[in-house]
Amino acid sequence: MKQYNFALIGAAGYIAPRHMKAIKETGNQIIAALDPFDCVGIMDSHFPEADFFTETERFDRHLDKLRRKNSGQNIHFVTICSPNYLHDAHIRLALRNEAHAICEKPIVLNPWNVDALQEIEKESGKKIYTVLQLRHHPSIVALKKKIDEGPADKVYDIDLTYFTSRGRWYFISWKGNPEKSGGVATNIGVHFFDMLGWIFGKVKDLQVEVSQPDKVSGYLELEKARVNWRLSLDINDIPEEIRKTGQRTYRSIKVEGEDIEFSGGFTDLHTISYQKILAGEGYGLADAKNSIEIVHRIRNFVK
Repeated sequence: MKQYNFALIGAAGYIAPRHMKAIKETGNQIIAALDPFDCVGIMDSHFPEADFFTETERFDRHLDKLRRKNSGQNIHFVTICSPNYLHDAHIRLALRNEAHAICEKPIVLNPWNVDALQEIEKESGKKIYTVLQLRHHPSIVALKKKIDEGPADKVYDIDLTYFTSRGRWYFISWKGNPEKSGGVATNIGVHFFDMLGWIFGKVKDLQVEVSQPDKVSGYLELEKARVNWRLSLDINDIPEEIRKTGQRTYRSIKVEGEDIEFSGGFTDLHTISYQKILAGEGYGLADAKNSIEIVHRIRNFVK
């Protein structure tokens, strides 16, 4: 099996270790990594020999030099774990260096960014992949199978709740700036909206009832579902009995009043995503567009 060379953007970020683990577990290697913050000791656990950069310009130049040397060190994939608003630019950087891009969700913030990247993808001959890991979760896969095999004309009633509390740091960081993160619905909800669209189809109607810096809720009508959804970063929204156990996250999906259990099973989903991508079966721009349109509409909803 061929070993691929990876570059990683956003090595100091929260999600980066899952990508490092996935790259290692699929038998590949990180050659170079970038992050403006140099607290990246996690690299020692995975790829201590990787070159590390804190400046994008020097990282870009390094990738270009590797490509031109023709020494077998050229980068095949660039993994992007940077802040949401930089994804578009970093995908372009990857394709300029003749590498495929693997980007964390949300792949971009706006639907028209997807359209522009599709043009660049065609021009470059390289692929742009995104990580939609809930599509690989056993409980979600089973739910999709059940819906696909059920009555074609049935419309399901769904309640989606996701509360994941964050401290004060969150609102000081880029994540608390809607122009950079896309806001709560994008930052913590996009993978749920992707999952719902994947199973229940395109949007027919969307309403936002609550829209605050730390929480958002509303109604989403899909081809095969009516969804009441709530997302929050406020620890006070988490049920008291769960808070007492020390947990700071609560997630619940009810389909026709029946709970879909998916509290566990998340640890290996990035590795599965990489296995699919390397086998040519990864999810791309077209797959991501539905959820990007949903969160964009939530962000810009006017009553």
